[in-house]
Amino acid sequence: MDKRFELTVGPLLFNWTADAFVDFYAKIADEAPVDRVVVGELVCSKRLPFYADRIPEVVARLESGGKTVVLGSLALPTLERERRAARELAEQTEREVEIDDLTLLNWMRPDKPFSVGPLVNVYNENTLAFLARRGARRFCLPPELPIASVEVLAKAARTLGAEVEVWAYGRVPLAISSRCYHARVHALTKDSCQFICANDPDGLSAKTMDGAEFLAINGVQTLSHVTAALIGDGDRLAAANVAGLRLSPHSGDFVAVTKAFADAAGGRISGEEGLARLREISPAAALSNGFLFGDCGAATLPKSRAEPVLVR
Repeated sequence: MDKRFELTVGPLLFNWTADAFVDFYAKIADEAPVDRVVVGELVCSKRLPFYADRIPEVVARLESGGKTVVLGSLALPTLERERRAARELAEQTEREVEIDDLTLLNWMRPDKPFSVGPLVNVYNENTLAFLARRGARRFCLPPELPIASVEVLAKAARTLGAEVEVWAYGRVPLAISSRCYHARVHALTKDSCQFICANDPDGLSAKTMDGAEFLAINGVQTLSHVTAALIGDGDRLAAANVAGLRLSPHSGDFVAVTKAFADAAGGRISGEEGLARLREISPAAALSNGFLFGDCGAATLPKSRAEPVLVR
C-alpha cells in the first residue's frame, strides 16, 4: 500500500545541548523514514546562540539524507534583534520558511511559497484563504482543532492549491508568553534564567492542586501533559484530506516513533499495533487523540478496547 501521508518532523521545542541537537538530526537524516524536517528555534531566542553555528551542518546532513528542510521561525518575536532575525529568515531564498508569527508576512517575498506553523491561529476558511493568497502552500493546523474543523480547512486548502497537516505526535503546544514560568518556578527571572529549562528535556510537569498531571512547562511555552498520538486515526485523517502528519521531537528513541508512523501510514501495521509500539517506545507517555476526536484534549487513549478512556 502506498504511503497515505507525508511525515514531517517539527522543530525541536525543548532546550537541548548543541551536541544533542546535532546528534538528534543526524539520526533523523540517516535512519528516520520522514519526508520533511523543520529546523529552527520556535520558543526562545536566548537558546539559539548555543547551536546556531551548528545549523548549517544539520541542514546539510538532512538534505544529504534525502529530507526536505524547512526553516522554522520564532513564535513571538518582541526584541529588535528577534525582529531583525525574522526579517533575515523571511528574505532568504534558499529554502522554504515556516512562519509561526505573522510578523514575517511583512517581509515574505510575494513570489516565494511558504508554510504556516501550528502556532498561527488558522481557525477558518477566510484566514486560510488570506494566507494562501500571500503564498502559503502548506498549513500545519493548530492542534486544538476538532476533526470537523480539519475537514473544512483541508477541503478549502485543496481548492486553493495548498495542503494541510495535523499535529500527530508529541506534547501539544497550548500557549506562549513573553514571561518565563520555567524561570519563575525556580525563583529566577527571565533575563537571568540560567537556562534552567535545559534540566527538563521534555518539559517540566505541572500538576493541579489535587496532584493530577495537567500541563508541561517549556520556558515561555505551555504544553499539554498528554502526548498526542494519532497513529490509530489514519483512515479518518485520510478521509478528511489531510496530507501530512507532524511528529514533534522528544527525547528517547524518536527514530522508532517515526518508523511506527511510517509503517502505519504505509499500511504495514494497524492503528492498534501502532499504538502498542508507541507505548513500548515511551511507556510513561499519556497518549491522546482528545483534541481531534474526544470530548476534551486531556482525554487519554485506552490501553485496550476494554479499558475506559481516562480524563485527568
